[in-house]
Amino acid sequence: MSRGVNWRSMNTARTGRERWQGVAWIAVSATGFGAMAIFAKIAYQEAVSLTSMLFLRFVIAGLLLAAWGVLLGMRWPRGPDLLWLVAMGALGYVGQSFCYFAALKYASAGLVGLLLYLYPAIVTVLSALLYRRRIGAARGWAVIAALAGTALTVGGDLHSQPLGIALGVTGALIYSIYILAGEKVLPRVGALPAATVVMLSAAAVYGGAVAAAGPALPGSVAGWSAVLAIAIFSTLLAILGFLKGLEKLGATDASTLSTLEPLVTIGLALLVLGETVTGLQLAGGALILAAVIYLARHGAQAVRD
Repeated sequence: MSRGVNWRSMNTARTGRERWQGVAWIAVSATGFGAMAIFAKIAYQEAVSLTSMLFLRFVIAGLLLAAWGVLLGMRWPRGPDLLWLVAMGALGYVGQSFCYFAALKYASAGLVGLLLYLYPAIVTVLSALLYRRRIGAARGWAVIAALAGTALTVGGDLHSQPLGIALGVTGALIYSIYILAGEKVLPRVGALPAATVVMLSAAAVYGGAVAAAGPALPGSVAGWSAVLAIAIFSTLLAILGFLKGLEKLGATDASTLSTLEPLVTIGLALLVLGETVTGLQLAGGALILAAVIYLARHGAQAVRD
């Protein structure tokens, strides 16, 4: 779920073989991000605490990203840009990830995955309120469709608790603020350096939380497998896959294809966790994804880390 990319920074589309390679990379990325909720549910079943899980996720992924950046000769952010990215990681991404993973304790994986995808609509509204950007009638209807879809999705859910729904919506709101906060700094520093600093900053915060509360590390092969899958497959590989796909497809197509994420979450939740999906949830999810696709293709800004 964390990419650190400004969608507007790349708009070049490719054709032929390179384009299909881009589609494959985005499919890998979406599968990784979409599967994260499933791995988190498994880790909870193995008595891994939320703070320990997120500390391991961020420290493993952050160190591997840093090593990859060193091999590529990555230029590290400095000065005010570095401080801004540290704040984005230590405050924004810590808050968003806490809400998302905490929501999974009280709500179905499929519902939490769909609620996160409210962020393009929220970003559109916040951009209009904070920066006086014109929404326009069509994008306004897309925002309304996303909200209506959310109402249907929540109303059709038979198992989630109100706290889980509230945490899911709060996570989407924090993520939207995080997006707007990074809108200007990310084009200057680049996606990979930004994602690395954000990850390591979040790791430092969760490391402090683990030290204060005491670790609750995985005590089984299943627990460690789930945590490592979150850090490597659902974070590191998902980020790299998105960057490769963005390079080959451009921002608009990459963002549109990334709407596979909640579909992956819902499908895996059904197959692996035995979660049920009602007709109202399917209808609501379809409305949310339709709104997201429209916003992605018509000027919605997004920064994914």
